[in-house]
Amino acid sequence: MLRELQKIQEQARIMAGQCTLNFYVRYSRENACSREIFFSHPLIQRLWEDVLPFLNEEFGHGIEHCKKVSIDAGTLAFIETRSWRDQKLSRRYSLLAQMAGLLHDISRQETDHARKGAELSRIILQYYPLSQEELDDLAFAVSNHEAFSEVLEPAHLRQALLSDVLYDADKFRWGPDNFVTTLWEICSCREWSLEEVLERFPRGLGFIQDVQYTFRTPTGRLYGPEFIQCGLDMGRVLYRCLKEHRSTTAKLIY
Repeated sequence: MLRELQKIQEQARIMAGQCTLNFYVRYSRENACSREIFFSHPLIQRLWEDVLPFLNEEFGHGIEHCKKVSIDAGTLAFIETRSWRDQKLSRRYSLLAQMAGLLHDISRQETDHARKGAELSRIILQYYPLSQEELDDLAFAVSNHEAFSEVLEPAHLRQALLSDVLYDADKFRWGPDNFVTTLWEICSCREWSLEEVLERFPRGLGFIQDVQYTFRTPTGRLYGPEFIQCGLDMGRVLYRCLKEHRSTTAKLIY
């Protein structure tokens, strides 16, 4: 059975590679700028090391997940601030967005993980060269990133921006990433049987479909549904494959 499931996982990776997401085509320049910051800025490198002990790969929300969220949040920050006269401030907000991306799941395994993650983020960042306003904005963004929860009221527009780009970048992951890595890591960690996976699959697809209506930034509302639709298309194919695998296994047994 393991070998067959590995084949299905490989099929998911192939399907994800065939998805053309226009967000990355349209905003290739902004994405390149975000990646340059992520892989070179000393604060990102320092924070990467500081958050590693708090991330758990087995739940599908580890360092790879946070890296993708960070880069996309930075990209969205560049896009949403492109009209600002002060481009240094725009770059600063891209950096803060990436920091929020690295921090957002540091308490992922705890109940009310967004609020607890916000509290822990203040402890981690207490000796970083950040203003009190930036610390508050980062904590707010982390506390306000959960889907299908009450949207908290920001103190000011820049705080809203940081929170919204983090939320949208995190929900981009509900697209293809959900079926390339997250699903399988959660199944492995929780030791779900094939029957348990199939039982939960339709409900999971429903959650994914609903998240497409929750994007917050103008850019997220425009491009986020494409991520979700790509994930849904993959999920439906994989669901059929899993059911076929169950049927084949049953015939071999009986």
